[in-house]
Amino acid sequence: MNYQQTLDYMFSRLPMFHRIGAAAYKANLINTIELCTLTGNPHHNFPSVHIAGTNGKGSVSHMLASILQESGYKTALFTSPHLKDYRERIKINGRMIPESFVSEFVERHLVDFERIKPSFFEMTFALAMKWFSDEQVDIAVIETGMGGRLDSTNVITPLLSVITNIGLDHTRFLGNTIAEIAREKGGIIKPGVPVVIGETHPESKEVFTSIATACHSPLIFADKEISIDRNLEKQEPGWLNVKAVASGRELELSCPLTGLYQLKNLATVLVAVKSLQKNPVILQELNITSGISNTILNTGLQGRWQTLKDNPLTICDIGHNPHGIGLVVEQIRSVRYRNLHMVIGVVDDKDLSAMLALLPADATYYFCKADIPRGLDANTLKKEAEKFGLKGSAYNSVMVALQAAWDAAGKEDLVFVGGSAFTVAEAI
Repeated sequence: MNYQQTLDYMFSRLPMFHRIGAAAYKANLINTIELCTLTGNPHHNFPSVHIAGTNGKGSVSHMLASILQESGYKTALFTSPHLKDYRERIKINGRMIPESFVSEFVERHLVDFERIKPSFFEMTFALAMKWFSDEQVDIAVIETGMGGRLDSTNVITPLLSVITNIGLDHTRFLGNTIAEIAREKGGIIKPGVPVVIGETHPESKEVFTSIATACHSPLIFADKEISIDRNLEKQEPGWLNVKAVASGRELELSCPLTGLYQLKNLATVLVAVKSLQKNPVILQELNITSGISNTILNTGLQGRWQTLKDNPLTICDIGHNPHGIGLVVEQIRSVRYRNLHMVIGVVDDKDLSAMLALLPADATYYFCKADIPRGLDANTLKKEAEKFGLKGSAYNSVMVALQAAWDAAGKEDLVFVGGSAFTVAEAI
């Protein structure tokens, strides 16, 4: 098979959660373990950092990988979902996995796939681990897909576990309360392996403390270790400049991920770095600052409060659950604009009412559906939004909706694109 035929096989034959939802979810590690055994357990051949969380795990993964790369380590990065190119999920020092490796891996194990019947994510994880091992990486930053305890990535034993935060998302699979979801995310905590928690929450703190104690794992809450705020003396377009203070020391950082919610992610990254330095990983302060500032350059991260166009100002963000949408709306309020245009498309298994209740009523809405089966019909979204006083029109596609917003927007207006990673992917 050539690369395109390989992709067609993967997208059509392997159940893919991000496209079809629940039917693709495998709530066990059986297939992953079998695939890893089949490929020689490649995940045992390099150290790793494991990152979970409701929101922020992608940003934290990319920033941490950039710091490790700046420090001279051959750094692997496994994330999801992809926005434009499937290979975004699997990178080494910012370089995507070769198309030929993907095709050869799938063709080599095609008979096994037909027998094992893995999900898209299970196969992708096995593929990534094999490439990382073959390339003899120094370290891998591995982001969970969903949850933690039963996530395919949970076959690894990392140097460090990181859980960014806990919010109500994927409740159908992970639980209906913060505590229940924390137990699932906390499933990545391994015996004796340090764990960093990004945000302290009363309902999740006890859960994480209990799991870490049982595992004899050192536990650190990042927001209790470090104080981090915007550097108001140094403001530049396209940069989030911050001052971080820990143990009486101050560090100035410039981050190209400009969303204000990145303050919490930066604190998580810095505490994770501090914890890693207790392992045989050497990270200098200069590499930390350059790693943060070169995150996009080194890793190619997209979709986090990203400017798509300057006139009219058009910004996108992949925030896609109530917690993430709340942070995005807070960020929107910090921007100066005359009129607000919201291009919104969501998937059909989210807590829609909780998300819609957070969106600003003083905006014109352009409701759309991303081109995936799991996307919520634009007219249905429009009807539900009207119950919350959100007014606008439904459009046949993301790009038609975005063009309508551009046509209506004045030079001093703000156009925002979001609601799901898939809406953002089509806009980008």
